[in-house]
Formats: sequence, C-alpha cells, structure tokens
Amino acid sequence: MSTSSVSKGCFVFKPSAKKRKTLSLEDHFTDGCEDAENSEVRFKLCQDLWDRIKTDTEVLQDELNRKILDSLLDFTRKCSTTRQHSDWASQMRASEIPTAALVLGVNVPDHDMTFQSLSELLQQSVTPHVASVQAKECGALKHLMKRVLERLMGTVVAVDDDDEEEEDEQTSTNLHKSVHCSLSTLCDWYNKKTKKSSSGTPGKKRSSPVKDEQQQQPPVVIIFKDLEAFNPRVLQDFILICSRYIERLPLMFIFGIATSPSTIQHMLPHSVSSLLCIELFQSLSCTQHLATVIDKLILTSRFPFKLNGKVFQVLISIFLYHDFSVRNFIKGVQLALLEHFHSQPLSVLCCKKKEALCNLMQLNHHDLERIRQLLSFKRYVEKQEHQEQVNLLKDDGHLKEVCQRLIKDLRKYHKNYYPVLRCLHALTSSLPRYPLGKQIRELHLICLEKNVWENEDYQSAMKLLKMLAKDELITLLQRCAEILQPVKSKKMKSALAQLEELLAKFKQLDTAAVETAPSVEETLTSPVKNLQKKTDLFQLQKTLLEMNESRRSKKLSPFEVLRNEALEFIDGLVKSHLCPPESQTLYEVCCYSSSATVRRHLNATPRTSIQAALSSPYYYLQNNILKTEDGSVSNAAPDICIAYKLHLECGRLINLYDWLEAYSTVVSGAEGNDPDSDNFGKVDEVKHARFIQAVSELEFLGFIKSTKQKTDHVARLTWGGC
Repeated sequence: MSTSSVSKGCFVFKPSAKKRKTLSLEDHFTDGCEDAENSEVRFKLCQDLWDRIKTDTEVLQDELNRKILDSLLDFTRKCSTTRQHSDWASQMRASEIPTAALVLGVNVPDHDMTFQSLSELLQQSVTPHVASVQAKECGALKHLMKRVLERLMGTVVAVDDDDEEEEDEQTSTNLHKSVHCSLSTLCDWYNKKTKKSSSGTPGKKRSSPVKDEQQQQPPVVIIFKDLEAFNPRVLQDFILICSRYIERLPLMFIFGIATSPSTIQHMLPHSVSSLLCIELFQSLSCTQHLATVIDKLILTSRFPFKLNGKVFQVLISIFLYHDFSVRNFIKGVQLALLEHFHSQPLSVLCCKKKEALCNLMQLNHHDLERIRQLLSFKRYVEKQEHQEQVNLLKDDGHLKEVCQRLIKDLRKYHKNYYPVLRCLHALTSSLPRYPLGKQIRELHLICLEKNVWENEDYQSAMKLLKMLAKDELITLLQRCAEILQPVKSKKMKSALAQLEELLAKFKQLDTAAVETAPSVEETLTSPVKNLQKKTDLFQLQKTLLEMNESRRSKKLSPFEVLRNEALEFIDGLVKSHLCPPESQTLYEVCCYSSSATVRRHLNATPRTSIQAALSSPYYYLQNNILKTEDGSVSNAAPDICIAYKLHLECGRLINLYDWLEAYSTVVSGAEGNDPDSDNFGKVDEVKHARFIQAVSELEFLGFIKSTKQKTDHVARLTWGGC
C-alpha cells in the first residue's frame, strides 16, 4: 500500500521497567482528601446506590427486549422444524435460507446489549451453534468466512493470504490445529457434532419425533450485527455460497438493521434476495425505551440521588441530537452520580432516610460548617428569628436536630413530587397541542426550572381543562386516582380521599338537572370537540374568548361548579408539591447540578482535548517535573509536546531542518548537557529518530501535512486555540 508521509522508518522502543501505578475508583475518592473516613463512606454509598440502579436498569431492559427476543426464538424454532415437513410449500421454504430482519433503530451503541442477550438465549434454548460478525472485521469474503468458521467451530481457520497479519498472533500450539476455510469443512464438522449428539444414552426415552429431530439437527445461526456497514459484494457472495449448502447445513441469518428494511433491497439484487426467506421484526423505538427508563429510574423516590434541570437537559440533548443511545444516557447518569459523591463531601446524607440520619449524627464540626455554607441553608436561616439564627450558626447539636427534620422534609418532598407530577401529566397530555409537553420528561423539566403554575402554558392548560365534558373529565380524574392509589404518603392518601369524594359527587349529579341547561353545556362541550380536530392557533384563541364571554353572561350549572372545584383541587396539589428542588433546604446533598462537567465528559471536543494535552501535559500526566507557571512546555515533556510547542512559533510553512535543530536544543537542555559545550544541541541518531516520530504523530493528528511547494517543508494546518 502506497503512503505519503514526512518520513518513513521503523523504530524499536523498549518499555520502561517501572510500571505506573494504576488508581482504583476508591483511590480517586480518597486521593487528596482530608477526611479519609468520610471519603470511604461516600465511596461505599456511591457503589451501593449504583449497583441498585444498574440492577434495576438491567431488569427493565430485559423486560423491554423480552417481546422481540421471544419472537426471534419462536422464529428460529419454527424454521428448524420446517425442514422436517414433507409438503410442497415447506420444501420450497426449506430451499431458502431463513432470515430474520431485525430493525433496531439508529441507536447503534445499544445494539451490542441486544445481540448479546439474543445470542445467550439462542444458545440456551435453541442451538449451541451461534456466530456474530461485524462489518469492520469482514472487509473481504475470506475474512467473513474465517470469522464465521472460527466462532462456530472454536478453532483456528487457515486463510491463504500473504497479507494476513493476524495469523502471526496465534500461538504455535494452535497452528497445527487450523482447518481449511470453506463451508464444506463446516458441513463435515456439523455432521460429526450432530452424530455425537444423536448417539445419546441407550436407556433414555425419546420425545416426539419432530422435537427429537430438532434437537439432533439444531440450526446454525449467523448474526450480522450491522448490515448497512457490510460490503454489499461480500455479503452477496457469502449468501450465494451458503445457498449451495442449505440442504447439508441448516443455516439461518439474522440481519441487524439500523435504518430501514429497504436496506436489504438496496444491498442485495433480486437474484440474491430471492434465496432468502425474510421475516421482519421491529424492536421498541429508542424514544419509547428512554421514556420507560426515565419513568422507572429517574422519576421515582426510590433512589435518593437526583439530577437538577440543567444536567437532565444536557443528558436529554445528547440523546436527541447525537446518538439516541439509552445506554449512553444511563452512563451519563452514572457519571453524574460519581461526580456528585466525589465532589460533594455532604453526599454522605444522600442515602436511605435511616442511614442518612445516622451519618448526620457522625458529622464533625468541619462538615457542619459545610452545611452552614450551603445556599439553601443560608436562605433557611435568613427566614428564622434572631435567636434561632444564632443557635443554627453556633450550636452544632441544635444544627443536627434541625437537619434531621430538614432531611425528613426533603424525603417527603420527593415522595409527594412524583405522584403529583404524573397526575398533572395525565391531565394535560391529552389536551390539544400539548401545552405542557407530550412526554412526562418535558413537564418534569418545566417543573425543575421554575414554579410551573407561573408558566403561561400551565394557565392555558387549566383553561382547556375547564372546557372538558363530563365523561372526559371523570376519565382523567379516575386516572389520577389510580396514580395516587399505591402511594403511602399521608398527604397523598388525604389527596386521594378528596379526589374519590369529588368523583362520587360527579356520579351523583342528577342527569335531569344537567339537561335543564342544554345551551350552556353545549357551548362548553362542543368547542372542545372542534379543538380536537382543528389546531389553528387563531381558532383556539377565538374559542377561549367565546367561552369566557359565555361563562360571564350565563349562570353556571351544577356540573360546571363541580368541575371548577375539581380543577381548583388539582391546582392546589400542584402549588403545594411541584415546587422546584432548589426551593428545598439541603437539596444540594442529593441533587447534582454541575451541567458543565457532564457536558465536558460526555460531549467532549477532540481538538480541544488534544491541544490541551499537548500544551499542558501536566494536566494529564500529573508529573511535577512537567509543571510550569508561564504556560510554556517543560524541556522534560514528551517529544510530541515539544514539537507541537515549537511548531506554534512557525508560519504557514515549517522548515524541517530548523524545526529539528530547535527540538534538539530543547532536548539537550533536558538531558543536563553543558550549554557551553560544542556538542550541546547537536543532532544525533537518537534525537533524529525521536523527532521523526513526533512529526509523524503530529501529521497523524492533523496538525501538519506534507507540501509540494518545498520538499524540505511541511504545511501547518491549525491556527489559534479552541
């Protein structure tokens, strides 16, 4: 393969005898902390909390994927039994390769987990012969064939290729066991395997003939994880070869598709696709998956750790505008959890109520001073009387007693917040134009930012609710009662009792009394029916104005009075329990708010990170020798950092010889040579080799490139900082 580079060469670098000490996660918690015991407690709490979240997440994802995985298992079982039937339709079907087209969506990072679960279930219940391949390891037909045979047979497969470098990595003990790369070899291996499995225990009773035959001849499943990334020609040739062995080998394909089922038609001509018996399977969309994860893991009081509005918005934005990956969203929650427990010493109170109260009593004076410095606690102190303020700021014992009550109030706030949030969402999500958002996460973000009842959209939603008919309103209120039913909070039980009383009043309304004012009822209900059909903003405003005029000029019916009473009750619940978390005292101990840190880690800019590493290597290596104060690079820095710093002082074209001499001078100073000696700054073979490597690395990173203007020069590609 032809290459174009500043220089060419082969160099050997021996690894250092001293291995760098690797720090565990627990070491990062305790490193540089004054209170090591507090750090150990925080690390344990963080680990326990994340284990709980991780376990619940895995169970939830298994439940979400269960339907599609069960459908795929049934498909493989059905295809394996089709070969045993003798009717004409089944024979025609058996001459084709059964293929499952699994549409997973564009959230590619989540596909690995789905395919892993699918492979495990197939091996446990259908067939032990399952192989998964990816496009990046199957650039040519021989590579695809090699990967399939190796993963099915569990042995080394020999490929006649002079450029195959991976064979050198195999040990000498495996070389003599290599087999020829062809499907005939796979057929012979499969026949031996099935003969061994068919010769079972003599005294063992046989099951039904079809089931017994299925166990003796399990299908050979090949999973193509990323179908769009495969070379179409390679895929076509592989299918053509497999179709010739379908009578000897019960093959089955599973295509992982990220975009659309039409991808198969675009990649495979009719002569090839006609060899496949394709059945389509559609997985749950990533947005539905995320909505379920947020509802079960974020919008719950089971976990004390919370995200503030900005952090939650960053995670949602990365999901919607970058990768649609639920897996990466959960990783973002994990990152926020780690950062919170690492950076907030008071996170020892972010745990279960009993454990939090116990940890509170063990806090020392320094930790109590941290509580006094919290902004939410300062606001709480300012609202107290003078003597109480003195006690809170001076008496540690009194502070602990008050904080016990505040922590309990914080737990009650979270227990009441989420049921009321779901009730409000149930009422407003069915309204025209979704004034408070269609998804509950949109409503949650509004509540996190400010008082939701001060929002114009909330006021519009309440006006629309006052236009609902009797049956519609009763249905929504019954849904709210179902939401409040399992909640054990005293305030929620009281709210449920009041709601059930309102529902009873609605049912007791005399229909005859309602019919006495048909004109009022019709004017109130008919516009709502029109609003369900029309979404014109002008029409909506006109209808609202007409309703206000009719409400002023006409006497309210008993239903309207009761409807207003019900909506006032809902409005009171919202104002009592949907205050932003920042309004609660001590919210900082359980709420993570550094959105910039999360954005920097999850939505990193590579160029900025690379330039920061090259300009300030101490930031990453944490070596005191590399620490400088004036922004310059130490002469003991890595070679690429020195070369990068010198190239910043040059213009558009850089003379390689001048660059080499400057580099040699800097490196000689790091070696401790006498500046007055004749050999100081002299270029030797070692320095020359190190310089060539540094320049090649800068070219690979995209900072320079070779130019035809001058043979001994390179062109600079980047200017300024990020």
